[in-house]
Amino acid sequence: METVDSPTPACSPSDSKPPPSPNPSSIPSPLLPSATRLWRPAAQRNLRNQWSKLASQRQQWASASSSGKSHANSLVNAYLSQRYMPSLELGVLSDMAGIRKKACRKLFKQQEIYRSKVLSSYKDMVATVTQMLNATQSMRCFLKGTSNSTLVQFSGSSEDQNDTGDGGGIPVFVFWSISSHEELAEELVQMFKKELMLKRLLVLEFLFLTCEVPQVNGFHWSDQLYPGEFDHLRVCNLFSEETCEPVPPKLMDWKSDTPVVGCNNQPNHEVLQVYLTTWLAEVNINNYRVDEIFDVIQEEMHVRLK
Repeated sequence: METVDSPTPACSPSDSKPPPSPNPSSIPSPLLPSATRLWRPAAQRNLRNQWSKLASQRQQWASASSSGKSHANSLVNAYLSQRYMPSLELGVLSDMAGIRKKACRKLFKQQEIYRSKVLSSYKDMVATVTQMLNATQSMRCFLKGTSNSTLVQFSGSSEDQNDTGDGGGIPVFVFWSISSHEELAEELVQMFKKELMLKRLLVLEFLFLTCEVPQVNGFHWSDQLYPGEFDHLRVCNLFSEETCEPVPPKLMDWKSDTPVVGCNNQPNHEVLQVYLTTWLAEVNINNYRVDEIFDVIQEEMHVRLK
């Protein structure tokens, strides 16, 4: 039986772009000079923490994506083995009564197992993107209490509407303001958000491979794949309240029509190969640009991220 395996894609830096220029704000800091001097070390500690989380979450994504691809590959191979079983030459085993039926039943059970694992990997990727977004939104450092207090403290939430949490736009380390760090982090997270929706489309395609009885309506983009998925996607701004379904997948600046996936389809070996290669390629994530962002941040903060 021929198995499916996908080639390793080459990374291209052609669509990378330079990091944004530092843009310190001319708006004066709402903090007193004494509090500003204390704000900078607190802001530095927080930024190191959030960027460390982003670096760790990038590795978590890579692990979940790799596991998902491996499980999807096993699912596809089990599906193709079951599909071609009726025409498969069994040799000396052909005289054994019920051998094909038993083999098909076992292959179907394997598909159910790998289907569950593919879905679990997707769920891990949703959780990772949620954590990435949280880190990106937690980069500001706000004054806790008043700057006149004898004990100046800072937190991740604002208690004063005049406190923007960015120290008035001053550089936190050398050149970059809080907003500049947020801009780079947002660019990073947007890549993973787009890739997550493409992964979701592929997960839908893999799910119907284990449909024992073809469904008339099939699997739809609007179906919730696991309990609580839509709540998680809402946190990531990946769920449209207007259409009441996840936002459609994108490839760079191209937007697809809302996909509808049905169990009555029987994709051939070549189509399934494309699905697996697309999963592996992660076309919405420019790894060259991701590395560039982390290099810029490490140079700015003088710290080595994971």
